[in-house]
Amino acid sequence: MRVGVDLGGTKIEAIALDGDGRTLVRRRVPTPRQDYGRTLDAIADLVRDVEREAGEPGTVGVGIPGALSPATGLVKNANSTWLIGRPFDRDLAARLGRPVRVANDADCFALSEARDGAGAGARVVFGAILGTGCGGGIVVEGKVLTGPNAVAGEWGHNPLPWPDDGERPGQPCYCGKRGCIETFLSGTGLARDFRESSGESLPGEQIVARALAGDAAADAALARYEGRLARALAALVNVLDPDVVVLGGGISNVSRLYGNVPPLLGRWVFSDRVDTRLLPPAHGDSSGVRGAAWLW
Repeated sequence: MRVGVDLGGTKIEAIALDGDGRTLVRRRVPTPRQDYGRTLDAIADLVRDVEREAGEPGTVGVGIPGALSPATGLVKNANSTWLIGRPFDRDLAARLGRPVRVANDADCFALSEARDGAGAGARVVFGAILGTGCGGGIVVEGKVLTGPNAVAGEWGHNPLPWPDDGERPGQPCYCGKRGCIETFLSGTGLARDFRESSGESLPGEQIVARALAGDAAADAALARYEGRLARALAALVNVLDPDVVVLGGGISNVSRLYGNVPPLLGRWVFSDRVDTRLLPPAHGDSSGVRGAAWLW
């Protein structure tokens, strides 16, 4: 049996999978924000509860909103800032009395979709998270690619490719740069673009609903978003050339992306044709926690 844990900013979710990937147990609890020790305790308690209900122990994999530094073994780049600088995997292993495997949550998403999701059977899968932030993960032949700096797949902190005059220099990003892909393709980026063009403040889901209802300003904002997504993905294809790109996060639920974005890719991909498939996630919100379980 495999146990996966997805450590989010507001909730911690755990799942137990049998050998065929079927869900045996699924549970979630609130995240003890800003408290490292209580976060570890909550994860350990949740794992034990899941195993108790499933009736057997399992391997444990955890997806976190950050990465373990290969240089120090400590957490870096985490938007759950109370994890930064901590030996998370070692501390959790000590609480559980066994080894654990830890990966970036976007890597877990990509692994889940590559293993038995939308990218099943593909050699190279890129998982692109479009939500509060903009993350990514790469799976090659069923294995997560992390790289010597543990930043493989971090496409959100590259500049938006081929920007026009209205997109330069771009908004400041929390990483300290300007014009990052994340500032355009996150949900907050979509909301900001709509606000600046229409003068009205709306969350992303309402912008999408208005566009579907025929609102011209909302439709134009989504069209700009689709063009930016196409450019960002085209640059990715030019470097990685994945077989499949699977979208995750809240914006992955916008169905028009899958029809409108692929025809745009050919403008920027350095090829006579583009065969990379753009797909919605097969496992939806469950992909991250499932991928954590598949770390073993």
